[in-house]
Amino acid sequence: RAAVEVLRGHGLHSVLEEWFVEVLQNDLQASISLEFWNTISQRENYADEPQCLLLLLDAFGLLESRLDPYLHSLELLEKWTRLGLLMGAGAQGLREKVHTTLRGVLFFSTPRTFQEMIQRLYGRFLRVYMQSKRKGEGGTDPELEGELDSRYARRRYYRLLQSPLCAGCGSDKQQCWCRQALEQFHQLSQVLHRLSLLERVSAEAVTTTLHQVTRERMEDRCRGEYERSFLREFHKWIERVVGWLGKVFLQDGPARPASPEAGNTLRRWRCHVQRFFYRIYASLRIEELFSIIRDFPDSRPAIEDLKYCLERTDQRQQLLLSLKAALETRLLHPGVNTCDIITLYISAIKALRVLDPSMVILEVACEPIRRYLRTREDTVRQIVAGLTGDSDGTGDLAVELSKTDPASLETGQDSEDDSGEPEDWVPDPVDADPGKSSSKRRSSDIISLLVSIYGSKDLFINEYRSLLADRLLHQFSFSPEREIRNVELLKLRFGEAPMHFCEVMLKDMADSRRINANIREEDEKRPAEEQPPFGVYAVILSSEFWPPFKDEKLEVPEDIREALEVYCKKYEKLKAMRTLSWKHTLGLVTMDVELADRTLSVAVTPVQAVLFWTYIQAMLTNLESLSLERIYSMLRMFVVTGPALAEIDLQELQGFLQKKVRDQQLVYAAGVYRLPKSCS
Repeated sequence: RAAVEVLRGHGLHSVLEEWFVEVLQNDLQASISLEFWNTISQRENYADEPQCLLLLLDAFGLLESRLDPYLHSLELLEKWTRLGLLMGAGAQGLREKVHTTLRGVLFFSTPRTFQEMIQRLYGRFLRVYMQSKRKGEGGTDPELEGELDSRYARRRYYRLLQSPLCAGCGSDKQQCWCRQALEQFHQLSQVLHRLSLLERVSAEAVTTTLHQVTRERMEDRCRGEYERSFLREFHKWIERVVGWLGKVFLQDGPARPASPEAGNTLRRWRCHVQRFFYRIYASLRIEELFSIIRDFPDSRPAIEDLKYCLERTDQRQQLLLSLKAALETRLLHPGVNTCDIITLYISAIKALRVLDPSMVILEVACEPIRRYLRTREDTVRQIVAGLTGDSDGTGDLAVELSKTDPASLETGQDSEDDSGEPEDWVPDPVDADPGKSSSKRRSSDIISLLVSIYGSKDLFINEYRSLLADRLLHQFSFSPEREIRNVELLKLRFGEAPMHFCEVMLKDMADSRRINANIREEDEKRPAEEQPPFGVYAVILSSEFWPPFKDEKLEVPEDIREALEVYCKKYEKLKAMRTLSWKHTLGLVTMDVELADRTLSVAVTPVQAVLFWTYIQAMLTNLESLSLERIYSMLRMFVVTGPALAEIDLQELQGFLQKKVRDQQLVYAAGVYRLPKSCS
């Protein structure tokens, strides 16, 4: 202190701090740094981790002993500065200048091998710490408690039990050095802390270790597992990691006073680990989002985890680009059925509504699906078939249609919905299209989104009319109650007026059944000889309300034509001022085909019935005589559909023709059949 007073008397006390820093820098460059790195270079002779850890302790211990005089002098200079004996940057400024000089000279050019060794040892430190926590809690891994039903937990649990190596230090369990490693790492942290080199030496290694371990753990536990949430489990794991960070940065001892600076350091690391986890976990789920959507609703936990992470990271754009690319690569190509595309789009609507209630992600990411579906010719038919329950692949649409409070498509939804409470208003994300209504986007359900692919409901109404007409006229076993229910549900969606034609079509079917019953009742009152040879049951259509039919003509046999004329007169008697115009190609004919040993009852189209009724006679009339094989081949050529011919083989046809010969309707001679002269 006397020397300081002398310097003050000559006005030189202001340069004392600069002189001290310069002397330290020169000594560091000339000898201290060289001695330290020469000690570290001996790593080439020590390949195993215990020896490397001892080497670091020796090297930094040597560094501390060489710097100890300077550190003691620094404390004196700080004391004199606080007493006002020195002028300069102040006590805190001087310490910062000294530590900056130390770090700058010592680590000016850090060897790559040194950083690799530090990273390797801190990775081992983390595993040793985690293993010590398990041992300290009775040998049970808290991460596995109550989770042994999970695939990962079982695999890891049995691997730990069966492995001859310690899960912490990696050595044989009989030579475990975990306890020694913890003590030595603690000593190393104390030395680095006293030298103010703790974060400079360990920060990069700790960061790399945490990133690597987090990625490995996530790949092992989470990839392909969509049916349970991992957030709570990883939050617990992060707290254990933070406990390790407390060990690294000497913030874990109960007797250690937690300074504001130390607390800030640990909080900063905690935030870093959490942000990194959210970002990596979100990236993993974004990569798997196509499969997650496909498996929805079983994969709902994965969707909710992703939503939680997206709220804490800026990865919406990454999600949009990734999902659009996956859809175009895996879904939108000619090899995928339209039904499968619609099914996945429905799953996407459900899943992305959970992920983003504003529906902006759905609107942007699924636009390629909507655009591609417009190019498929059978899109409308598949959607309508799904609505009416006629498609196995899009069965969710029938459930959606039957909801008690559906979104109506009859009125416009372009105006904003102002009925909600102001405090419940939630703004759209920044990537939302400002030209589209927020309330319409949020309130859209599955059916309204499918209908909006074409921008018009008329296509779907007309397609439903066509499907309904086909079912009513070709599938006579349809359920009237089911069709009426479908029409009523569609009226809630599309409105009363557009569905009026369909109501008339169903009414025509009911009226036809009543008219047929009345005519049949009148016929039953007649004598047996006056009753028609076969029954005629007509479906009477109001032509203005049914879809247009193909203008096809069919010449029916005389017996059938007479029966139809009789039915028409009976109808005119019931319905004055009305008559019937027959569509001979529509309907169903139930007929009995008599064979030699049995009689087949078949239901065929009118065209098939007419062919079967008259073709043999027509062939023989035109060609005079035909062999059995020629008759059979010509029948197969022209009657290619229906069950009638498919169930008759050559022998059965021969039996049928032989019966006609016995009934004197055909003549068989010289291996050919011909009509009797009276018929020719």
